[in-house]
Amino acid sequence: MTRARLLLVPALALAAGVLTAPAAQADPADRATRHGLAELRFATYNASLNRGAVGELVADLATPDDPQAREVAEVIQRNRPDVLLINEFDYAPEAVALFRDNYLERGQHGARPIHYPHAFIAPSNTGVPTGFDLNRDGRTGTGDDAHGFGLFEGQYGMLVLSKYPIDTDRVRTFQHFRWADMPGAMLPDDPATPTPHDWYSPEILDVLRLSSKSHWDVPIRVGRGDVHFLVSHPTPPTFDGAEDRNGTRNHDEIRFWADYVTPGKGRYIYDDQGRRGGLRPSERFVVAGDNNSDPRDGDSVPGAIDRLLDAPRVIDPHPGSLGGYLAAREQGGANTGHESNPYFDTADFNDEAPGNLRVDYVLPSRGLIPTGSAVFWPTAHSPLARLNDASDHHLVRVDVLVPGRSR
Repeated sequence: MTRARLLLVPALALAAGVLTAPAAQADPADRATRHGLAELRFATYNASLNRGAVGELVADLATPDDPQAREVAEVIQRNRPDVLLINEFDYAPEAVALFRDNYLERGQHGARPIHYPHAFIAPSNTGVPTGFDLNRDGRTGTGDDAHGFGLFEGQYGMLVLSKYPIDTDRVRTFQHFRWADMPGAMLPDDPATPTPHDWYSPEILDVLRLSSKSHWDVPIRVGRGDVHFLVSHPTPPTFDGAEDRNGTRNHDEIRFWADYVTPGKGRYIYDDQGRRGGLRPSERFVVAGDNNSDPRDGDSVPGAIDRLLDAPRVIDPHPGSLGGYLAAREQGGANTGHESNPYFDTADFNDEAPGNLRVDYVLPSRGLIPTGSAVFWPTAHSPLARLNDASDHHLVRVDVLVPGRSR
């Protein structure tokens, strides 16, 4: 029996490095302080700024005329996040300045320009060959045989943009962390054999990385302390077979951050610089990204996103939109059988399967004070409805107050 769904509106650098642009005048609409507390807007947006070949994104952003990039920039300008993760931005460091100069810092369709003096971009596992036939199709060297699916190295990468300084000395990346090094990893099972968790051979597990893109801990300096921006983009839990190699990996990619922020659970973790352990209990953080997992619907392993939502230090502000609720009702199809409240949907997928889902998350930690949240999903009758076509995902934002703290 399908759970009843109600409209519940909540009451609330080139290889890897930091890229800094010249300073600009302060934006008068940006949040500053409230009662002596810094107020920041964190956001995530799978902007679909990926292209089919190396160099195409740079070519598209080299002029201010790419229609999709203009729409993406307008979405960002109208939401005005202080700290933003962009998923599916191909790893091309030279594209960062092009996107800022030609799109974000030019007003789009009446929206005001926005300036991000700080950025972080680093390599992605997408398209990096493993040398093995991971999907057992008799070939090696395909996108499915890479550490993360991609037709070239860095496709579907990530980019962090910030108005606040990035604490470069404390950035941690986890691109090379091996899946098999996670205790109790949910490794995929070959259904044709009685042995559990044996889809991948020991030789494959000796090299196969957990992150399909990467996991980054990017500390944002706010006043005299840091807020750790924990970003990733777990693989979609589809495009596989009965072994569920992508579904199990999606589960463990999500679990990684849950362990990282939970005291006592992250001791096994090591970063690309060899430093071990998770986040200290005193640290404040915001987890953000396209997790490709809905709490009730879609194809992810049951309970996958709950590992993160239920982590003891994580707050779920439940951002939502009237646009998402109405879209599910008007589009029908798979949406009619969904259990999750469509008010909280963040992505507009195929109407027949899987339908619209909540897959994009911005989750602050205890110690931060959420003051508001939203999914940017204009209703069909809004003059901004044209921006719904920029991507099949919608920008998700959460405003938080950051109490002052000495370093």
